[in-house]
Amino acid sequence: MNEGSSKTPDQRPEHPDFWCKRFGAGTTPWDAGKVPDEFAAFIGTEAAPLRTLIPGCGSGWEAVLLAERGWRTTALDFSPLAVERARSVLAPVLGPVSTVDLICADFFQWQPETPLDLIYERAFLCALPRKLWADWGQRLAELLPAGARLAGYFFVCEQPKGPPFGILPEQLDELLASHFTCLEDHPVADSIPVFAGRERWQVWQRKD
Repeated sequence: MNEGSSKTPDQRPEHPDFWCKRFGAGTTPWDAGKVPDEFAAFIGTEAAPLRTLIPGCGSGWEAVLLAERGWRTTALDFSPLAVERARSVLAPVLGPVSTVDLICADFFQWQPETPLDLIYERAFLCALPRKLWADWGQRLAELLPAGARLAGYFFVCEQPKGPPFGILPEQLDELLASHFTCLEDHPVADSIPVFAGRERWQVWQRKD
């Protein structure tokens, strides 16, 4: 933030207070309250569990399904109230033998203990101000080794004011194409209202 900015932390989406305010008020229109269809289908086709990171996990619905399938998963959010909410959703699958680690941490600083196979994207990139987009793309390239994948949902449209912040196809390519190859790209049929008609399911694979 510029020194002269008049915005308080709870008005800046790059700050945890912004999201704590919304989770605290129960204002979470991005929360589908379920596992979306394409993601469920995607994990159902995998022959073996993947070591997965969910950045900006929010309520953590997808992490529940991954835990039930035995996938080693890190559900990450930098908002303490989001993590508190996720803890309640994940309660049935958390415990001494759980495959899910729920962590309150910053995606741009967190480091995995072992290499990742997958990063799942849902309402994380579109929550980031544009000034952080290049950092997001670089961070993905750092976290994912050759052959690993980025899979999830992208809010593809011209919507400069947010969150959610829309991204155009050529902007997404600029962020990813130098390090990743796009394997899948198609429209989403079960989007929640805030994303309806402007969301695409995509899978990207890290190049060698």
